[in-house]
Amino acid sequence: MDPPPSLPTASAEPPVDEVLEFLRLLWCVDHLLQSTSKRMEATLGLTGPQRLVVRLVGRFPGISAGRLAHLLHVHPSTLSGILRRLEKRDQVVRKTDPSDGRKALFFLTAAGRARDLPSTGTLESAVQRLLTRMPKARMEEAQDVLTALAEELGVLKDQSRIREPARTVDVG
Repeated sequence: MDPPPSLPTASAEPPVDEVLEFLRLLWCVDHLLQSTSKRMEATLGLTGPQRLVVRLVGRFPGISAGRLAHLLHVHPSTLSGILRRLEKRDQVVRKTDPSDGRKALFFLTAAGRARDLPSTGTLESAVQRLLTRMPKARMEEAQDVLTALAEELGVLKDQSRIREPARTVDVG
């Protein structure tokens, strides 16, 4: 009878294929994004996504929620929760579009403008440090890979929607 295989030590991890390695790194980045976002909320009073919204509203005063959701590549319902929390924290203000009363436009408040500045300890400061170290061509390649992955995941999401069984409603 053969002895049981030994478990790999921390210094000798088994090789994984390129798909698993890529996923492992993505999950590492996702975990660190979430951890940094929580730390930002504790120290700055805003999560990473909230700060990104503040920074974008600062760049585009009077932006609509729909346009902002499009820029962020998120569903409008995801963004509405972020905007609602930012309004409660007096970071943004919602105003009715004078040309279309159904549409809301967003502007920074004085408190929001005070937060619309570069700051250490944020996700963007980490990205800025990376951008200064990496050649532009490598950053463009990384953006291409992330864009292609986002598109592929979007296709996967659309395919799963197509495969969902049709729901019937009993009206009577």
